[in-house]
Amino acid sequence: MPFRPRTAVRGAILATAAVLLCPAPAAARPAAAPGAPPGWSAAPAPADGAAPSDRDRPYFYLAGAPGTVMNDRLSLRNPAGRAVTVRLRGSGGWLAFAAKEVTVPPRTRATVPFTVTVPPDAAPGGHSAALVATAGGTGRGAAGRDTVPVHLRVTGPVLAALTVENVAVRGRGGAAVIRYTLVNRGNTVLTPRLAVRADGLFGPVLRRAARTLPDRLAPGRSADLTETWADPPELDAVKVRLTVTADGGAHGSATASYTALPWGVVAGPAFLLAGGGGLVVVRRRRRAQGAGDGRGGEPVRSAGGAARPPEGEAAGPAAELANSGSGART
Repeated sequence: MPFRPRTAVRGAILATAAVLLCPAPAAARPAAAPGAPPGWSAAPAPADGAAPSDRDRPYFYLAGAPGTVMNDRLSLRNPAGRAVTVRLRGSGGWLAFAAKEVTVPPRTRATVPFTVTVPPDAAPGGHSAALVATAGGTGRGAAGRDTVPVHLRVTGPVLAALTVENVAVRGRGGAAVIRYTLVNRGNTVLTPRLAVRADGLFGPVLRRAARTLPDRLAPGRSADLTETWADPPELDAVKVRLTVTADGGAHGSATASYTALPWGVVAGPAFLLAGGGGLVVVRRRRRAQGAGDGRGGEPVRSAGGAARPPEGEAAGPAAELANSGSGART
């Protein structure tokens, strides 16, 4: 609903700002952006009602437990001789205001309240966001933009827990790839560090000291990552171990087995086995064909009626007499 300050400011203000998951540095508010107007400005409202300044509160700082609702005020100052209309926005949904823009009369300061609602499942630790005030410069005031940081600390016990899972090695020869999954099982944002080692049958084959990974990992989130192994062994049985750590005592490790064999070592025995099997089959076929020609081993009779022994067997005496007798009659 509309908000009307004592200074007779017309209009009200609405904005939403989501809190991004990142630590809140205790640094002074940066200088105004180059596009900031020379006249109007935005700043945290002072508690005693005096004119706000960077020395009073350079940024918003709020602290509360999950589920807490907190209130604060933004001050818009317009020292110019004409009114300026300022639009306000944030970066998400923890901050809430009553309207999208407010018109500040000449030589007037408007104090605009806003609410911060911490979700019940918010992770303890530091979070940050920003309120952005923008004037369009379309005849209702000078153009420009001003940004006010918002630092929020969610209170509660902090648990740092990190695991590495699904480790596997793929590829061999010129290069291999180590695949793995990191899982943040705590309630605070983590910046993991990874160390890699691999040991073969004859000693170490890979050593990589712990290094910080480029991506931060939010609570409850996982990330599928890879490591390139440029010169893996070509003939070895290797055990690969990944170890991850993070601030707060987070620690996890996992291993995977990797067996490297050259193609010739695998293909040679397979070829010999395939060739030997084919030779056995050929021999068996030849034996079967030889048995079929003799019709089960029974003698084959010639055209003249004389018995002819099966192929490969010597003729017996009876066969020789029969042949010779036949010849004598002729």
